[in-house]
Amino acid sequence: MKHHLAVYTGSFDPITLGHLDVLERSRGMFSEIVLAIGHNPSKPALFSFEERLDLARACVADLVKAAPGGAPVRVETYSGLTVDFARSVGAVAIIRGIRNVSDLASECQLAITNRQVANIETVFVVTGENYAYTSSSLIKQIAAFGGTLDKLEPLVPKRVIEALARKKADPRNPLGMLAAEHHGGGEG
Repeated sequence: MKHHLAVYTGSFDPITLGHLDVLERSRGMFSEIVLAIGHNPSKPALFSFEERLDLARACVADLVKAAPGGAPVRVETYSGLTVDFARSVGAVAIIRGIRNVSDLASECQLAITNRQVANIETVFVVTGENYAYTSSSLIKQIAAFGGTLDKLEPLVPKRVIEALARKKADPRNPLGMLAAEHHGGGEG
């Protein structure tokens, strides 16, 4: 049987249970998966590459331990074009999670371009209904403005909640500054 490696790409800032749901279901479709953490210049990062790498590796290890038998997963970072990274690791496909129709519309355009330019297919995996409205941006907003981080337990792994708590407690961190401004009666 041919080895079918896929890359599952995103900023994973932070990694969510929705991301892990897509990854887990993709493990039955491929021989190996690389969860690839990329740099999105249009989004300011809450977690550094190193922090996202550490969180993702720990969460993926937990997932693989809890559900043995699927494809092995390794976690890497990359910069530049996703298709260039995919080709460099020998991927036959790029995995993209789809939450809703809006995601599908924007992802289809990218998938067609990737196929035309790089001859690499995109596999869409629709996220579980529990995560259909979960996004890393929403997680950051809830962390900054929503009070207790325990509210995030249905959306992100415990490790991410702990990492968010450290960021929120640091007044030098943008998340900590936002939380202090919001709870301190600042404007905004």
